[in-house]
Amino acid sequence: MKQRRNKILENIKLLSAGAKGVSVGRTEDGKTVLVSGAVPGDLVNVRVKKSKSNYFEGEAADILEYSEYRVEPKCIHFGTCGGCKWQNIAYEKQLDFKHNEVVNNIKRIGGFQDFEAIPILGAPESYFYRNKMEFSFSNARWLTKYEISSEENFGNKDALGFHIPGMWSKILDLKECWLQEDPSNEIRLAVKNYAVENGLEFYDVKEQEGFLRTLMLRQNSKGEWMVLFQFYKEMTEERIRLFDFLLSRFPQITTLVFTINAKANDSIYDLDIQTYSGEGFIYEEMDGLQFKIGPKSFFQTNYKQALELYRKTLEFADLKGDEVVYDLYTGTGTIAQYVARKAKQVIGIESVQEAINAAIEHAALNGLANTTFYCGDMKNVFNDAFLANHPKADVLITDPPRDGMHPKVVEQILKLAPERIVYVSCNSATQARDIALMKDDYKLVKILPVDMFPQTYHVENIALLIRK
Repeated sequence: MKQRRNKILENIKLLSAGAKGVSVGRTEDGKTVLVSGAVPGDLVNVRVKKSKSNYFEGEAADILEYSEYRVEPKCIHFGTCGGCKWQNIAYEKQLDFKHNEVVNNIKRIGGFQDFEAIPILGAPESYFYRNKMEFSFSNARWLTKYEISSEENFGNKDALGFHIPGMWSKILDLKECWLQEDPSNEIRLAVKNYAVENGLEFYDVKEQEGFLRTLMLRQNSKGEWMVLFQFYKEMTEERIRLFDFLLSRFPQITTLVFTINAKANDSIYDLDIQTYSGEGFIYEEMDGLQFKIGPKSFFQTNYKQALELYRKTLEFADLKGDEVVYDLYTGTGTIAQYVARKAKQVIGIESVQEAINAAIEHAALNGLANTTFYCGDMKNVFNDAFLANHPKADVLITDPPRDGMHPKVVEQILKLAPERIVYVSCNSATQARDIALMKDDYKLVKILPVDMFPQTYHVENIALLIRK
């Protein structure tokens, strides 16, 4: 049977950015077209991948006219690497697209029209903003189309870098990365070169064998670095020589830790971490608060924007000093501790026990005796009995995962009836859905999008609701 060719839509002008970074255009008869592989402002021919009654999904087959918003990507790996997908769009336009997406979600999904949309808070640095990066070793690096089609023997196929999207066994061998400041690139390249020169085995993802498995680089705002290696097996002499080489080459490394991982996955949370050099952790300071960061710790990866996010959250909460604050999905208690100095009492709830342990440790470290933390599934812990046995909240802060809040959690918030709700979200679509469930009792006063991840389509949003 002859295979049907994909339909081509011709001369589609891409007008805006849509969810997950696609560009949005329309056909002559008004049907929406969602296009990957192009940017807003391009004029394209679209190869249709999916056709529905009210929209098409496809990819750019030809770019007929290039958008005025385009810029030259800085990274040589752009288009192959799965990150930084908006690196070919001017940063000012990235901010516009993100702001508009948030506002449109609040209006279209939430059904709100009368609210203040504060201009998006852009990042002071659109490159080299991450404080944590994770890289994988592989003995089967990703080959370019040129390499595959040629008959040349390219020799060593060892790689240290990122997984190719959709191809977990293939690793892009990074020559450079614009996400984390140096010595991140220097450390990664030094590790790779040392391993190749000394014949160390790179991990074989398919066969699950080898020595070097993953490398994590983590830094704080003071320029102190933590390095974590995952090895598939122990090779003591080779490991020690590698570690001593790195420590002699990079004095910025204040702690070096490692683990042996023979599991099928790379998760470290159920593994024993061993310290070779230093304390096994680093500290981060945020407006006078200290946070202990270990290899398993969750901490916002964009330090400067996280600090602004917390400052704005505190500003939206408008605390006077005598309030009881609930912090739902508290994580390691970062926001809870940040607002605790301005509140009478803070009650945090989180589902991950390790995060709660860290929150308790941080509260003790910072001398905050007015914080209490509880662990459990939010919809089960935050119930009628919990409300009956705890003081009424004056202010509630919630920062759920991308899926948003369970309807039962929203129901309990309405029972609790705090005067102010500050909703921090990494997904304005589910945020809009959730606050729509509260519109009979609460007025949406204002929102503030915050760009935590430049060169990507991701955006955070803070919303303030006041009880009617």
